[in-house]
Amino acid sequence: MQRIIKRLDSTHEKLTATVEPLSPQIFTQRPADDEWSVAEILHHLRLVEDRVIKELERGLAGEPERLGFMRRLIPPAIVGNRMIKVKAPQAMNPKAAPGKELGLANFDETRSRLKALCAAHSRDRLRQTVFKHPFLGKINGVAAVSFLGYHEQRHLKQIREVLQKLN
Repeated sequence: MQRIIKRLDSTHEKLTATVEPLSPQIFTQRPADDEWSVAEILHHLRLVEDRVIKELERGLAGEPERLGFMRRLIPPAIVGNRMIKVKAPQAMNPKAAPGKELGLANFDETRSRLKALCAAHSRDRLRQTVFKHPFLGKINGVAAVSFLGYHEQRHLKQIREVLQKLN
């Protein structure tokens, strides 16, 4: 889990360093009507991470469950590829994204909760917890936490693309 947490921290630091210097106007400006602003991307990341935490907590409260061998082979890294276009589930669409200060605070708070959850449970126990991802299908808890890192990397690339378009 240490490697996964280290990757989460590294990406989180890069994302925060990219977003913090932005003016409130740039933070909330969409490059086009059908594209998300940096604020909306950050809010989406928080919504997804919050959902994963809630589902993992629910799974951890239940009996341990193992996935079949083939299900364990799904690599969460494919989520980081921006060449594969995926439409976010309706519940993960960032409606009413907060301003920069609150958005960053919420994002940091959610990451702290995720890290606390990981610290409270062993890697083996997380492996025995099932998370139902809308596109990857059933994955174990370790893969779900790893997915969040790749998901954040994907959207860090998207933020950089948005900022290029706005400049």
